[in-house]
Amino acid sequence: MSFFADFTYESSRAIVGPYFALLGASATAVAVITGFGELLGYGFRLVSGKLSDRTRQFWPITIFGYVVQMASVPLLALAPSWQLAGVLVVLERLGRATRNPPRDVMLSHAAKEMGYGWAFGVHEALDQLGALFGPLAIAVVLAVRHEYRLAFALLAIPAAIMLLLLGYARRTYPAPEDLAGPGAEVKTGGLPRVFWIYLFGALLVAAGFADYPFMAFHLETRRVLPQAWIPVYYAVGMGASGLGSLVFGRIFDRVGLVVLLPLTVVTSLFAPLVFLGNAWMALLGVALWGVGMGVHESLIPAAVAPMTSIEHRASAYGLFTAGYGIFWFLGSVLIGLLYERSRIAVVVFCVLAEVAALPFFLAASRRLPRPRTA
Repeated sequence: MSFFADFTYESSRAIVGPYFALLGASATAVAVITGFGELLGYGFRLVSGKLSDRTRQFWPITIFGYVVQMASVPLLALAPSWQLAGVLVVLERLGRATRNPPRDVMLSHAAKEMGYGWAFGVHEALDQLGALFGPLAIAVVLAVRHEYRLAFALLAIPAAIMLLLLGYARRTYPAPEDLAGPGAEVKTGGLPRVFWIYLFGALLVAAGFADYPFMAFHLETRRVLPQAWIPVYYAVGMGASGLGSLVFGRIFDRVGLVVLLPLTVVTSLFAPLVFLGNAWMALLGVALWGVGMGVHESLIPAAVAPMTSIEHRASAYGLFTAGYGIFWFLGSVLIGLLYERSRIAVVVFCVLAEVAALPFFLAASRRLPRPRTA
């Protein structure tokens, strides 16, 4: 499921920035639309998480979110303006926001036995395999036909496959909580202090991470890359993301959150490499950006799960990622405004925001017990 889902929507994200430029959008418009999409894509998880905990209807909410997301991507082929394309991009993020908290709770049941870092790392790696091959396929379409609308229309195929697998998964595993096996969950009256410390560090990271559609906009408009190479670079980033989530998910199970300290420093270098470098430097920057994204996407659920009881886990995921999305949006808007004045200012902001997260990750790593390895 995750392979074909990411094949679909990550392929779209790889080319939607230049597509916006083709439709006449400005740099600020691209930054605001993609940033607002991330805001909604993370912020609405607060609603979805609470609804999932309250109703315990994890499968219906997950299915609804996937249907909305998979339908929005191929419809971009029919968008007559950048405004309508922006609506579809936001809808795709809304679908993702709806299905993620209940899906992560279902995954956490299996993760309890095999190790949270490894389980979510494997899941993220499979995500990124789809995100690797999808943009490569789209790059071939653009190289041969040079038609963005055709590329979006062809994404209806992996979207349909994903929805068929979703139906099969629902039928095969109607009660995922049975995968967790026997064992008492720790009950808590509220979220622990370590959760809030970790959250604050993650908010700073989110603010400093540029979205790939905006980086693609830069690479296209500054003529750093030929058009057909932009999705290839995104595929490289997704490949690095998948490999990073596997490797560092396993390390997380052994050493805990302290693994984030050196990673945050290294991945912050994506900004000068992408926004100030040539094509080869930008390739390295996108790879570092991908590693950072993959690590945080996998370690967020891996670290939050042992902090919370199962009764409140979906709400915790929703709250955490809602704050993450708000700061991603605010950071995206600021990056867009800074970009129109100075690319150096963009680089300084991104690097400082990432480095500022280090004290919070250090404090959280000292308070969170080292995860058990299966």
